[in-house]
Order: sequence, then C-alpha cells, then structure tokens
Amino acid sequence: MHDLYRRYVSRSQVSLMTTFGFGRELVEKAEGPWVHMRDGSRVLDMSGGVGVLNHGHNHPRILAARARFAQQRRMEVHKAFFSPYLGALSHNVAELLPGDLSVSYFPNSGAEANEGAIKMAYKYHEGRRNTILRADISFHGKTLGAGSLTGSAENHFRFPGLPNAVVYPYGDVDAVRAAIEATRRADGGCDVYALMVEPYSASSMRCWSESALRELRQLCDDEDIVLIFDEVYTGWGKTGSLFYFMRYDGLLPDILAYSKSLGGGKASISGYTARERLFRKAYDRLADVILHSTTYYGFGEETVTAIEAVNVVVEDDFPGRARQIEAILGPGLERIRKAHPDAVDRVSGVGSLFGVFLNSGPKLLELAGKLVPGFNRDPQFGTKLITLSVIAHLYREHKIMTYYSPNAENPLMVAPTLMVEPADLEYFLDALDATLALGLRRLLTGFVREKVGSAW
Repeated sequence: MHDLYRRYVSRSQVSLMTTFGFGRELVEKAEGPWVHMRDGSRVLDMSGGVGVLNHGHNHPRILAARARFAQQRRMEVHKAFFSPYLGALSHNVAELLPGDLSVSYFPNSGAEANEGAIKMAYKYHEGRRNTILRADISFHGKTLGAGSLTGSAENHFRFPGLPNAVVYPYGDVDAVRAAIEATRRADGGCDVYALMVEPYSASSMRCWSESALRELRQLCDDEDIVLIFDEVYTGWGKTGSLFYFMRYDGLLPDILAYSKSLGGGKASISGYTARERLFRKAYDRLADVILHSTTYYGFGEETVTAIEAVNVVVEDDFPGRARQIEAILGPGLERIRKAHPDAVDRVSGVGSLFGVFLNSGPKLLELAGKLVPGFNRDPQFGTKLITLSVIAHLYREHKIMTYYSPNAENPLMVAPTLMVEPADLEYFLDALDATLALGLRRLLTGFVREKVGSAW
C-alpha cells in the first residue's frame, strides 16, 4: 500500500501518516467506535472521523437503508424527474430547524455548502454589494472561494480567492461593526453582502457568547446583511444541541451550512438551508432556477442515507448522547489537567468535542529546537511536536486514535463518535493519564528521535 500511495497518490502522505503510526497497519473492518486491524488488534477511534462519524463506523440502520435502496434498484439521479428522497430530506430538515429555515440544497461537501451559501447571499443583493466578512480563526473549506474565507494555518499558500474578504477577530462584535463601517460606500449604503460565522469553532474550541450572537443578528437585520452560520462540524448533535446555535431560543441565521455526519458516516453529502424570504428573492424565478446547480445534487442513495441518518439523530437523541459524553469527558479531562499541570495548560470543549491544550513552555521549545533544528520557521511547530508525541504514544501503546487541530493553538482533539460507551471513555482517560505521567519531555524526545532520519 505504501508503494501504491507513493507512486499514484502522494509520497508525502505516506510520510505524514506513518509519523503517527496509523499508516503502518491495514484495517480489516470498523464498527461503532472501534477499528479492527488485520492482525486481530483493535483501535479505539477517539477522532470521530473529524466530525463525520457521529453515528460511528457502519451504523446498522445506515447500512440497511443503503442496502434497501440498492436491492430495490431505485433511481440515483435524473434531472427530468422529481426525487421523493430529495423532497423528503428537505422537508425533514425544515421540520427540525427553527423559524423559516426551510429551503435546502444538498451538494457533496462542507466547502460546497459554504460556497452555495455565499453565492446565494451575493445573488440576494443582485451583485450590488461587494464585501464579505470572515473571522481570523475559521475553517470553511479548501476550495478557492471557501478557502479564501478560511483563517487556518493549513492555508499557508495563497491561492486566488473571493475579492473583498475582510477579516475580523473571532468573537468580537465591535470589530464586525467597525469592519462594516470601514467598508461603507460613499453614499452611506452598506457594502457587506454576507457575514460568515462559526458559532462554535471546532478548530480552536472557542465560541461566540449568546449575547454576541444576538448582537450579530440585530446588526445584520439593521444592515440587511446575510448572516451565514457554518456548522459543518458541530451540527447534528455533536455539541449537545441539534445545532450549536439552537441552544438559544429565537436565534436564526439567514443560511445554515452543515455536512460531516449528515451522511451517517457512509455518504458524501452536505446541505445548506436558507430562510424562505432569502431564497425566494435570490433564486425562485424561472430564469434563475438552475443558476446554481451541481451534478450530484440530491443524489438518490446519498439523500436516502441522509434521511435515515437524521432519523437516527432524532430517535436516538444524539444531542442527549453528546451531553452524556460531556458529563464524563469534561470532569475526566479536568482531573487530568489538575494531575498534570506541567503538561496540560487547559481543557475546553462541549458535548463530544473537546480540546486538550498542552504546555509548550520555553524549555520544551528549546528542546524541540535542539532535536529538530530550524523548527522556528513555524512558530507553532514546537507545540505541534509536543502534541504529536502524545498522539503517537496513545496510538502505539494504547491503541487509541486521536488527532490535533492544525489551526490556532494546535490542541489535542478528543471528539469521539456518539456511539462511544462510558467504559470506552474511561479507558481513554486512563490511557491519557498514563501517557502524560511519562512527562512531555520524555514523550517529545522519544517521538523526535524515532522520526528524525525517516519522515523528517
């Protein structure tokens, strides 16, 4: 497999994956929170597929829905016929979302959902406004448009992107207000057509306060700015409410973008849902009906899978499951922080989405510099090395898979599927406790010595 990847996929991807140890074994199957390897061992997946696996690996109801679709030889897609699956999914999403968030479009990826939302906002204003606002810490995708609105260390190469994208500090309403004023047209009119907001940032474990979100809503109402909430990662129960913004009664975006676990861990599908008045003005006329379209929009098996995925979210109370996970992870990680104050700076999270921020004091950074000369070209490289050393040890010694956020402060991410059991969470907490007990210096030294001369 390494040879095939090096020849036909990416040599660098082989180096990256084997750095963690993940890429040195082949997977046989996966179920729930567990990945079963060909050598008979199993790995506890605490990554949750980076938001994709709220339903876990191969949820039986998801598999059954897809099997029925295939056995009955249902039609996948045809633009000349109406799709009952597309109509049903749109209806079901509208039933679950508050207010008049009721008109949906279902492309393939979160980036496409955000792209579609941005296009709708621009069309709503008929091209008369030119500015879009996005946060300094953000992740909206890696396409040219959505990527230009992503404030992440992953975007270290500058591609062409949307014009007039203005950056504001995450969580700062006053800065948003100032950005609107700074871009105001000579006639006094507002030039901002859309405001991109992640109510909860899965990259940095930060959130907007309720009062700040309500201020944004009022500001957008006053200036007729399209407010877009990106809940691609945090949607469908991950944070303890169906969507993070829904914990605040009466709060509505103009467009909501989502993806990840909408496909139940088996289908590539995303969505964005707009308030009815916005959609009607932007697109609902014969001349504009196909102004925005994609080949696989509303693909049959994908929408059927999403219908069942949403059914499971509701019937199995995924928000409640996330709150139960939080009741174990929150106190457990806090105990670990107190037990290892030299290793853990802080812990932050909600529902089934937590970040462990490891200390990277001067002595550790100095050690990292000695072990890997030139690391200071990336100011976060020392912190990354420390976090990677913990991830690698958890996998090698405890068969636990985690990941780190490359954005902002590079926390160790603890984001299990909502199918995880309490005993699995306790096993993870014990393993993390034992790992940190070794000391970050020892973990860092061992990790770097193993990698120097191979991947690096």
